[in-house]
Amino acid sequence: MWPKIILVSVSIFFVSLADAIISFWVPNLVQNTLGNPVVMGFIISFQSVIGFGADVIFPNLLRKALVRRLLFLSIFTCLLTVAILVGAAYKPLVLLFLLAMTFWGLYYELIAFAEYQFVADTVPTFFRSGAWGVMGIFKNFAYFVGPLLAAVLFSQSSWLIVLGILPFLLVSFFITSRLTIVKSDQSLVTLRKINIFLEIKHWVRLSKSVWPVIIMSLLLGFIDASFWTTGAVMTVKLMQQSILGSLFLPLYSLPPLFVGLVVAKLGIFTGKKKIAEIFLLLAGFVLLAMPVLGSLYWKLGVVFLASALLSICYPLVEGVYSDIDARLGDEKKHMIGLTSSIVNLSYIFWPIVAGFIAGSFGGEMVFSFTGLVSAVVASILLVTTPRKLRLPQKEIHQWPD
Repeated sequence: MWPKIILVSVSIFFVSLADAIISFWVPNLVQNTLGNPVVMGFIISFQSVIGFGADVIFPNLLRKALVRRLLFLSIFTCLLTVAILVGAAYKPLVLLFLLAMTFWGLYYELIAFAEYQFVADTVPTFFRSGAWGVMGIFKNFAYFVGPLLAAVLFSQSSWLIVLGILPFLLVSFFITSRLTIVKSDQSLVTLRKINIFLEIKHWVRLSKSVWPVIIMSLLLGFIDASFWTTGAVMTVKLMQQSILGSLFLPLYSLPPLFVGLVVAKLGIFTGKKKIAEIFLLLAGFVLLAMPVLGSLYWKLGVVFLASALLSICYPLVEGVYSDIDARLGDEKKHMIGLTSSIVNLSYIFWPIVAGFIAGSFGGEMVFSFTGLVSAVVASILLVTTPRKLRLPQKEIHQWPD
């Protein structure tokens, strides 16, 4: 099992490394060319609008959704994103940025569908939290190295970023072409008549059963969006004060590299929801303290500690989703779409909120406000979350094919 998990993780690592560089580049490129953090937030949120739309139609549109095929498509859409961003850098039109965000949004959905389908179909129940932990190590290593590499390239020339992205996409393509995931490849997503309203109805029904984990996903998405929008811009500004400022965004991705190993080693397969809520609450309190001191070391310490706490939440939440996917059987595609849509909803609204707060009160207050919201909601979830999430299995199995 583990060699298969690691091979898929390596393939995802290289395409994620390319995406990490793009994620650092885009907020700075948009803000430098258009000059407004709120406009930057609107443009970046558009990729999640596209992603949300893809979540609605992908469960019906994807036919023979082989894991390998989904990975190939994610590499291709990532490449298209880079090509259009190059054009937007030459001629900074909002329309070009929105077109780039369109393909970027599709990339995130394709890679998410590939990951969820691989774990749900191939990995046994007691391996799933560990599998997500290990996959998270590779992915977060990409998002740790990517911003560091992007910061170095950006300080020399923004055009070097493009040259840094292409080799990683080629390596990911090469590894993906050699993947053989027999069981997952045999699990096909059948082509259905596309009915957007019916799909949303399915999501609403599922949400009534799994609402605690959906709310946690929203909060985690708010935090993630804050770092990959406001955090990317703050990194460049802090670099002007000290070279250590280049660590602001990478430190967000550093703790999961070793915390994920601990989660995998512990093999947690019961009580995942409550444990995740406790650590989300603690992370919220830590982020709340971001503007307390103006010291760079304080800011870096807050980022590192908050990320360490959050990196325990992520594999546990993903493990809960994978358990639900397995219980849904052939209908798991609806849960995969719902899971991705929650992340997209957080990225639709929060970059705009973060842009407004950053423009009015400064970047540090974005993280403080996000931490306050996370701490309050997590404390409520601790009291209200049921011990077991019960699915309406009889009703679900009657959903039309």
